[in-house]
Amino acid sequence: MIRRDTDFKRTVLVVDDEDVNRMLLGTILEQKYSVIYAKNGQEALEQFRSHAANLSLVLLDLLMPVLDGYQVLSEINKDATLKKIPVIVLTSEKSAEIKSLELGAADFLSKPYDLPEVILARVQHSIQLFEDNTIIQAAENDVLTGLYTPEFFTQYGHLYDQRHPNYEMDAVVVDFSRFHLLNELHGREAGNQVLKEIANEIKKFLDENKGIACRHDADTFYVYTKHHSEYTSFLEKCTTRLSSLLKSQEIRLRVGIYFDRTKEIPFESRFDRALQACNGLRSKHGTTYAFYDEEMHQQEMFGARLLEDFDSAIREKQFKVYYQPKYNITGDTPLLSSSEALIRWIHPDLGFIRPDLFIPLFEENGLVQKLDRYVWREAAEQMHKWKELYNVTVPVSVNVSRVDISDPEMTDYICKIVSDNGISPHDYLLEITESAYTDNSQQIIDVVNDLRDKGFRIEMDDFGSGYSSLNMLTTLPIDALKLDRGFINNIAFGNKEMRMVELILEIADFLKVPVIAEGVETKEQLELLKVANCDVIQGYYFSKPLPPEDFNSLIEKDIEVRS
Repeated sequence: MIRRDTDFKRTVLVVDDEDVNRMLLGTILEQKYSVIYAKNGQEALEQFRSHAANLSLVLLDLLMPVLDGYQVLSEINKDATLKKIPVIVLTSEKSAEIKSLELGAADFLSKPYDLPEVILARVQHSIQLFEDNTIIQAAENDVLTGLYTPEFFTQYGHLYDQRHPNYEMDAVVVDFSRFHLLNELHGREAGNQVLKEIANEIKKFLDENKGIACRHDADTFYVYTKHHSEYTSFLEKCTTRLSSLLKSQEIRLRVGIYFDRTKEIPFESRFDRALQACNGLRSKHGTTYAFYDEEMHQQEMFGARLLEDFDSAIREKQFKVYYQPKYNITGDTPLLSSSEALIRWIHPDLGFIRPDLFIPLFEENGLVQKLDRYVWREAAEQMHKWKELYNVTVPVSVNVSRVDISDPEMTDYICKIVSDNGISPHDYLLEITESAYTDNSQQIIDVVNDLRDKGFRIEMDDFGSGYSSLNMLTTLPIDALKLDRGFINNIAFGNKEMRMVELILEIADFLKVPVIAEGVETKEQLELLKVANCDVIQGYYFSKPLPPEDFNSLIEKDIEVRS
């Protein structure tokens, strides 16, 4: 049910070339409405356009100088915004009524005018129909929560701004993080109950503070409410309400807020910014709400620039592939065993851009697959160049994302790259993150088995950073295990971090799977890992990622050591 606001006056435009008629209608209407006037059709169109955002109705005479009423109706029919505003035609000719209705008039008033009560009733009826149609065109309440649907919410939000131009409002996004895990652990019915309880708390909040709300998607709510300086109390009440259904560690609510005092940006864009503030909380443990600020705005503009420049960067080869060596440390002398291809962006205007600034952005916007394929091609071509230059093969590992694996053409694409450059699949290593295996394990297992059948070797990247259990290693098809750098940072003789590394190395040895340790930066770390029988080392201790021309010296040195 729609609640109607009664604390503001709708605006009505009266168009008539006779002063006495404008005065008469104005006197009748001003007791309930804000009235503006025009004395000919040209002035009427100017008033239409300047007050379109808050104009609720037009009373339009047909016989006027400059432009008559018919011409006005024809002109407003050409404008999608203006034609939605209801027009009541003022006429003394019955024949004019049909033509006016055909041109889009909502109703008519006959001259001489009826009693004031009749005029007010017909005006109110037309405005009511106009507002109902504006709001309810595509709208129903969300079946699960009783809040508005997104379409209804957006329509009503625009109207809410028109009705309350002086209210200072917050666009608020309420998100339940990792909701899919909740459904998996407790079932969909329990998940639905959680959403209902959040919605109920939002309704209570709006009863006290005014505003509107919708369930925007599965586990995200949009709230448009009067400005608040903090949302701690709201979150505490939500947490209390959910505590009867979930353990405290399972309640993962995040709130992002955009405060727009002037309402200068579009309604929908305010919630885009609130969502950005909400998403920014993913990496901030202990923080549950955040306001969109100037720093976020700069990040948003920076991200938009990167997205805009992506295609030209691919075309102009602004993306550079660097190579970080991996050294086998099982013998007395470390030997170059392979390298990892790592992307860098040298922007012509912005300079060096760190991968952690653009890769998540491209993942979010569906561009990472195109970037991955670029790296795959560059790496294969570089392997071919090194083989021609030194008559040796330097194996290179490339990253394969979840998006890549879901592409049915991926395997054929990689096989063609390898074939075109005359290299062996055995030397073109594919790194797949541990989390990818756990997200859609069966699909990835099928794809990986197919790749291994074709001769490729698979390295599980970032092992220990995800949620897989150790016993998964007995079933997953992999050829090497890359130990996440988080394990290496704090290792010392006899400490628990080192013991954990030793346990993983023992399990890997039992499974006959070599281990690559990432992020090795010191001699002490190298020696500890060597004693623990780690196979391969990658990290700044040996070398940072290098452009191909600098990597050449490592190949030359390795050739000299082996000879």
